Amino acid sequence: MGDKAHTHPGAAGRATAADHPASVRNVVLVGHSGSGKTTLVEALALTAGAVNRAGRVEDGGCVSDYDDMEHRQQRSVQLSLVPVEWDGIKINLLDTPGYADFVGELRAGLRAADAALFVVSASDGVDGSTRMVWEECAAVGMPRAIVITHLEAARADFEEMTRICAEAFGGDDPDAVLPLYLPLHGPPAPDGHAPVTGLVGLLSRKLFDYASGERVASEPGEAELPQLDEARSMLIEGIISESEDETLMERYLGGEQVDVKTLIEDLERAVARGVFFPVLAAAPATDGARQGLGTVELLDLITRGFPTPLERAAPRVTTPEGAGRELRMCDPEESLVAEVVKTSSDPYVGRISMVRVFSGTLRADQTVHVSGHGMTDRGHEDHDVDERIGALSTPFGKQQRPVSHVIAGDLACVAKLTRAETGDTLSAKEDPLLMAPWEMPDPLLPLAIEAHSKPDEDKLSQGLARLVAEDPTMRLEHNQDTHQVVLWCLGEAHADVALERLRSRYGVQVDVVPHRVSLRETFGGRAAGRGRHVKQSGGHGQYAICEIEVEPLPGGSGIEFVDKVVGGAVPRQFIPSVEKGVRTQAAKGVAAGHPLIDVRVTLLDGKAHSVDSSDAAFQTAGALALREAAAEARIHLLEPVAEVSVLVGDDYVGAVMSDLSGRRGKVLGTEQTSGGRTLIRAEVPEIEIGRYAVDLRSLSHGTARFDRRYARHEPMPAQVADRLREEVRVAS
Repeated sequence: MGDKAHTHPGAAGRATAADHPASVRNVVLVGHSGSGKTTLVEALALTAGAVNRAGRVEDGGCVSDYDDMEHRQQRSVQLSLVPVEWDGIKINLLDTPGYADFVGELRAGLRAADAALFVVSASDGVDGSTRMVWEECAAVGMPRAIVITHLEAARADFEEMTRICAEAFGGDDPDAVLPLYLPLHGPPAPDGHAPVTGLVGLLSRKLFDYASGERVASEPGEAELPQLDEARSMLIEGIISESEDETLMERYLGGEQVDVKTLIEDLERAVARGVFFPVLAAAPATDGARQGLGTVELLDLITRGFPTPLERAAPRVTTPEGAGRELRMCDPEESLVAEVVKTSSDPYVGRISMVRVFSGTLRADQTVHVSGHGMTDRGHEDHDVDERIGALSTPFGKQQRPVSHVIAGDLACVAKLTRAETGDTLSAKEDPLLMAPWEMPDPLLPLAIEAHSKPDEDKLSQGLARLVAEDPTMRLEHNQDTHQVVLWCLGEAHADVALERLRSRYGVQVDVVPHRVSLRETFGGRAAGRGRHVKQSGGHGQYAICEIEVEPLPGGSGIEFVDKVVGGAVPRQFIPSVEKGVRTQAAKGVAAGHPLIDVRVTLLDGKAHSVDSSDAAFQTAGALALREAAAEARIHLLEPVAEVSVLVGDDYVGAVMSDLSGRRGKVLGTEQTSGGRTLIRAEVPEIEIGRYAVDLRSLSHGTARFDRRYARHEPMPAQVADRLREEVRVAS
C-alpha cells in the first residue's frame, strides 16, 4: 500500500461522475483548527493533477476555503468538497472546519464520508476535541488513518508524535496505531533542525525522496537499515495481530517470512475494518514542486486501504409515515435515497444543496420527493414536497462542473432546490422515503438581534429563515415573553458568521442587543384588592365593582381562580368576565411587566348595575383589583432555573464545579463515565449561564460539553432582583 514507485502525478483533469460505487472513496479530514487540513487537501489535489499549482485551479482560486468570508476570517467555517482522481478512483475529499463552533459542518462531513483522515500537527499535538471525534468514529466503526503535518516546525518529532497518537487513539491497543513510513531527514539547518526530505517504506523497504519536488524511489542506505528493521518488525506484528488469519502470527513468530503482498492485503483489510490505524507524514509541495511529501503514499492508502461505499451498511429508512423499509447496500439500481448534507447560497446560482447518494441514481431534471422530519425543535417545519432537480455538478473551488447523473456512493451538488434543507432526504417521487437526521449538538449561546432599520426589518424574516435552513446547528426563537428574536448559536465565532452571512448574502443589517431571560412574578404573601370601574359620560355607562383576595401557591401551580361570591353580588354571567380580566392582567404582569404565576385569586364580593354592567366593565374591574392587590403586597421576581449536565475531563472537574457555584448553581451530583470523564449535574439560574457555552470552552480548553433544560422558576435573591430593576430603570 503506497509503495508503488510513482514518478508522475495521477490522472490529471477534472473529476467526473463515477460509473460504479467501487470506484468511489469518500474521505473526511478531521483535526483541530490550524492542523493543516486545508493545506493537505490542496497538496493532494496538486499531486493528483487536479490543480495547476498548490491549491489553485485554472482561474487562480483555491480548491478549499474559497469563500470570501473564510479569507477574511483566516479559517475554515464550512464543509468543502474537493473531488480528485487517482489510479482510476474518484476520491471525494471533505475538508471540515477545525474550530469547535462549526462542529455541525464536521458532523455533516462524517455523515457523508466512509472513512476519516485525522490530521495532527507535529507542533500542537492532539487536543481534547479531536479525541472526542475519534471516539465518535470508533463508536460506529469508521475506518481511520492519522496524518502528521508541520514536520518542518522547530522541535517537530515524528516518532514522538506517533507515540502520542498511539496513547490518544490506541486505547487498550496502542499497537493498532503504527507508522507505515519513517521520515528521511536532510542535512541540518543552521538552527539544528533537520528537514524531512523523504520517507522510508517499512513494508517495501524502499526510500522515497521528495527533495527534488518529484517522488524518486531508491534503496535505503546502511545507515537507515537498523531503525527501519526495528520499526518494520513492530508494524508487521501489529498488522498480523489485527488480521483475520489466526495462524499467521504463529507462522511469523516461528521464523517464517511473510511475503509483502500478504502483509499489504492484511493491512488493507484491517484499515477498511476500522481495527488498524496507520500513521503517515505529509507536507505541501514547495514552490515549483509537483508533489508534496507523503501525498502519493496518502492517495495510495485512500484508494487501496479505505473502504468503498459498497462496504458501508445501507442506511435505515422509513416512509414519511414511519413504516420501515429495507434497502440493498449501495445499489445504483435500487430506489433513490439521497441526503442533503450541506446547504449554501450562491449570489449567482441561488441555493446549492450538497447531497450524498446512498441508493439509486440521481439524474438531472428528475422530479424527486423532498422529506424533512424531526427538526421542529430547531425551527424547521416538517415538510413533504415534490421538486424538480436542476443542474447536477461537482464542485471544485468556486467552479461547478456539470455532470449528468450521480450514482449510489457518490457526492454532488444540486442547484435550486427551494424547499430542501440540510438533513432532508431526496427520494423517488413514486416511492418517498425518509432518513432520520443525524445527531447535532444543541446551540446554547443566545444572540438577540433587532433589525437595524425599516428596510432591514422587511428582509429580516426571510434572511433568518434561509440561515437556519442552511445550518441545522442554529436555532431561531421568537420569544413570546421577552418579544425578542433570538438566534441560538454554538459559540461566538458561529454567531459572527451568522451576522456576516445575514449582511453579505441576504443584505440584512442587524443590531445585537442584550439577551433577556423569561422572568416571572408572584405574590410574596396574602393581599386583597378592590376593582372599581364606574363611568357615566352620557348614554350607556359602565359599572362594575369586584373584591378579590390573592394568595401565593406552590411553584408550578399557575393561576387558580376561585368564585366565593354569595347572594348574587356579582351576577353569574359576569364572573367569567372577572376571571378573564384577572388572567389578562396576570399575563401582562403587576410589577415589572413579567407574567404573574403561582397564585390563587378568590372573588369574594362585588356590585353590579342592572343597565350599565357589562362583560367589558367586569373585565376591567378584575384587572384593576389585581393591580390594587399587587400594590399592597410584596412581589417576588422569579427567574428560570435550568438543569445543567456537564461532561468534562477529570482534570477540570474541580474548576467546573467551582465555576458553577460562582454562578449561584447547586451541584446535585457527579458520575464517573468512560474515557476519564465526569458528568456533573447541577441546577443553575438561566440568567447566569447566558455565555456558559463560551466560558466552559475556555475553562476546559475545549474538552467539555454541556446540555441544559428548563426546570422551573424560583424566587430571585433580593439583591439580584434589585440590581436587575436598577438596570432596567437606567436603560429606560
